[in-house]
Amino acid sequence: MTTGTLTEALVEFPDNRLLIDLCGQFDSNLTAVESRLGVQILRRGNQLVVMGEPSAQDEAVSILQALYERLEQGKTVEPGDIDREFRMTPPEPEMDEKGDQLEMFSGGKVEIKTRKKLVEPRTDAQKAYVQALFSNELAFGIGPAGTGKTYLAVAVGVNMFINGEVDKIILSRPAVEAGEKLGYLPGDMKDKVDPYMQPLYDALNDFLPGKQLGKMIEEKVIEIAPLAFMRGRTLSNAFVVLDEAQNATSMQMKMFLTRLGEGSRMVVTGDRTQIDLPRGVPSGLADAERLLNRIPKISFNYFTASDVVRHPLVAAIIDAYEKDESTP
Repeated sequence: MTTGTLTEALVEFPDNRLLIDLCGQFDSNLTAVESRLGVQILRRGNQLVVMGEPSAQDEAVSILQALYERLEQGKTVEPGDIDREFRMTPPEPEMDEKGDQLEMFSGGKVEIKTRKKLVEPRTDAQKAYVQALFSNELAFGIGPAGTGKTYLAVAVGVNMFINGEVDKIILSRPAVEAGEKLGYLPGDMKDKVDPYMQPLYDALNDFLPGKQLGKMIEEKVIEIAPLAFMRGRTLSNAFVVLDEAQNATSMQMKMFLTRLGEGSRMVVTGDRTQIDLPRGVPSGLADAERLLNRIPKISFNYFTASDVVRHPLVAAIIDAYEKDESTP
């Protein structure tokens, strides 16, 4: 039905229980779609009526149908899932070098299974990044805070460990002081260093039950250590993540990358706008980009403010700073 320039579409959902979940508590999910697209959604029995401009109305119908399909598959619909549907382009089957469809991406969607949750990329850049993590022995993820670089890398590491593709997970960061000297912090070395490693612990807690995570750390199946602790080691059959790599010096970056052993995967993540190295000390991340970007089987994936999946204000803040830096 059409009224002026507004279009009215009627969408039927056969399972009324799933429709309740689709609408959300107090119709919060419908409200989220309405506010993003400027449409109005009304419920009539087991049907939803979508009213709005033709293009917005069509997009709303497509998003509602996609979310309902998630519920049919036994998944949940959370705010992040709604956000994903707005950000992602329609899925297409992924092919390998021989033109065969990659099994894990066979549905066109990327899903990372961990012990506690199913992790799904929420932007096209995140999807390409996850595919690169599974496809390359060395992958770089570069972009601003809040774009999921470290979170997705740790999720992939947990997935590969669960599937027996690696024997251990090693997570590292440069312990660069940002205003407070390590020596002045209370406690032993672990107590001094752990605050720098906390984001890595937070990610692991999202993917592994607490008792299992504690046991794996105790048995050194999972290691979380400052970058300096990597010197002299050969890391074989491991999934290795270097986080905050913009704070590694050129020598530290070279040292880390040459730790790669047989059967291992490495991921390097960083944000070029948040370098805490002393003035005049070049970032090893920038050197790695310059020297390695043409080597086969090394991938570089880049994120922008549009890939931020934290609070919407984070993207706006990043945009503001980027515009200020680009102003003469």
